[in-house]
Amino acid sequence: MDTRHTAIFGTTSTIGVFDSGVGGLSVLRELGPMLSGERLVYIGDSAHVPYGSKSPAFIQERALQLSRTLIDQHGASVVLVACNTATTHAVELVRATFPAVPIVGMEPGIKPAAAATRTGIVGVLATTSTLAGGRFADLLERTAHGVEVLTQACAGLVEQVEAGDVSGPDTLAMLRRCLEPMLMRGADTVVLGCTHFPFLRAAVQEIAGPSVTVVDTAAAVARQTLRVLGTNRPKGGSTSGPGTVTFLTSGNRIDLRPVFERLWGEHVPIVHGMGAE
Repeated sequence: MDTRHTAIFGTTSTIGVFDSGVGGLSVLRELGPMLSGERLVYIGDSAHVPYGSKSPAFIQERALQLSRTLIDQHGASVVLVACNTATTHAVELVRATFPAVPIVGMEPGIKPAAAATRTGIVGVLATTSTLAGGRFADLLERTAHGVEVLTQACAGLVEQVEAGDVSGPDTLAMLRRCLEPMLMRGADTVVLGCTHFPFLRAAVQEIAGPSVTVVDTAAAVARQTLRVLGTNRPKGGSTSGPGTVTFLTSGNRIDLRPVFERLWGEHVPIVHGMGAE
């Protein structure tokens, strides 16, 4: 870690996390119970959600600015890019720009899905931008050996989660349109390839049925973040939780606070505004 961060923020490790909006909370909720005393700082870039419809250049600009905020203003010892789209288009640039700080990214769980499928057919729900990126093509080449992968870009679902609607009739109708074609083709394993989508897991499972395995990588990425941080944890983890959790947003904190609290599962004392730019 940069020594100036130690001087300013002390010796407590800080994990910085960002997403295009509230989706990264799905990873944060897995990470929190594994910690003991570390600080968590989360930025939801809700003024610019969804990233899936934005250009790679725009996503790179936002990823750099959010990472810089976490590192320079909050002393992040590690930054977790809790967004598949931002990882696809920006993680390598962020790593090159901040070489002294470990940067952890996300990728759809094709490898565990390939291991779990019985029919040899796997479905992936993701954003258009994630599926179109070269990083996803490389992931398929590395991990989808002997497996047919059906992909579906799910326009509108990120916005439903951003509104806190994870089980309403409109959300369920969108999910059915995304899921039914791949289920009809024999997919018995569905990958949630966007950090917003784990909040829809119960609805996905209800539509797909109990015989379909639903895969997301939130818990695995949380564990990888701890390994990168170098935290030595007792077997089984700790129940003491993080030292502090700070939530920031580029959006309207008054409007977003109820959604943060619903998805986080408890009261969020303050969601700090950080400005749209």
